[in-house]
Amino acid sequence: MEAGVKMHLKEWLVAQVDSGQYEGLSWEDEGKTMFRIPWKHAAKKDYKQTEDAALFKAWAVYKGKYMEGRDKADPTMWKTRLRCALNKSTDFQEVPERNQLDITEPYKVYRIVHDTGTTKPAESPKMMKDQMIIQAKSSPRSQCFLNKELHYQNDSFQASKGEEKTFTDDLMREHMYCEITGKPSQNQSPRPLTFLSPSFTVSDFRMQVTLLYQGQKVMRVTTKSPDGCFILQGCVPLGNERIYGRCTAQQLSFPSPSSISLPSSMAEAMNRLLCHLERGVLLWVAPDGVFIKRFCQGRVYWSGPMAQHTDQPNKLEREKTFKLLDVPTFFNELQSCLQGKGPIPSYRIELCFGEEYPDPNIPKTKKLIMTQVVPLFAVELLQKFNLVDTEEKRSTLTINTDRERM
Repeated sequence: MEAGVKMHLKEWLVAQVDSGQYEGLSWEDEGKTMFRIPWKHAAKKDYKQTEDAALFKAWAVYKGKYMEGRDKADPTMWKTRLRCALNKSTDFQEVPERNQLDITEPYKVYRIVHDTGTTKPAESPKMMKDQMIIQAKSSPRSQCFLNKELHYQNDSFQASKGEEKTFTDDLMREHMYCEITGKPSQNQSPRPLTFLSPSFTVSDFRMQVTLLYQGQKVMRVTTKSPDGCFILQGCVPLGNERIYGRCTAQQLSFPSPSSISLPSSMAEAMNRLLCHLERGVLLWVAPDGVFIKRFCQGRVYWSGPMAQHTDQPNKLEREKTFKLLDVPTFFNELQSCLQGKGPIPSYRIELCFGEEYPDPNIPKTKKLIMTQVVPLFAVELLQKFNLVDTEEKRSTLTINTDRERM
């Protein structure tokens, strides 16, 4: 290769594996068709930036995205840039069944894809994880508000330019939760947001969470932690940092059924159900959407903007992360609404514990345990355009007052 000519990712990465200078970066097989990349999370207590971020830093330096002494060190951004490049490249394919992410020295495995003229195999949900997140984060729609301005790039935006985008620190924080599944985002073509105030930015990660027993409200909480909240029976088990990471999420425990007036048979049924809701679910708002992960043994069903069905149950699979609301889609739908071309965008989310939902044969007021979730950034934005109904205004009046005191 001529001096001064930049290598592509494939050539560069193969050279790094062969060099042996990065601990944990090695060939997975004798044929050198697969390799391991160390993948330790920055929240780990034994994380050492000089060692665990060395490869990611090297790629940032090579691409001219980081210069020692000039730029602020940002290991999370370095890692995200290389991950983004790997997932966008047609030369690599993640091998999720070989990944080891729950060990002391975690790593991911990638296969080198040789051009044979055949179509690349369909990606599993696990392999789609980073791509879905990166696409949302690097899309013109997401960047407009994440960079504190509502400004879209032109229609010639290309994926290869995605890594050149500036990501905010909040956006780059990694959640240590599994693959994302759910209905694909709609309305992906960007449109100018001519009706939206350029001063608005999505920086509110709070949720209003309401717990209901047979349609009766038993708890309403406004979450404050940017890491979201657990809704569960009991407490988050100790010693599970490898699953949850450093747990700063708010914990909402189900109240006793005796908190409301119920027939004894109904209260007994609810107590039996609550026994299966230990570890519960984890909900959080990120700049690109609202997410959930189910940890409990008890079944959990949901409805919301990205639900696959509106007239039959949507089940949350255990140990999988689901995207419940997509922020870019919400912005697109709001723009259509403001232009008189569509309805008010959907943003309310409902969870049903232990019983199938939605259920066209049984009203939700008859369900034993329901949870309503409202992301407050959506409410605040709709309020700016007087698109929030009277009931929602009343419920958020106290929330906004509380926020002023924070």
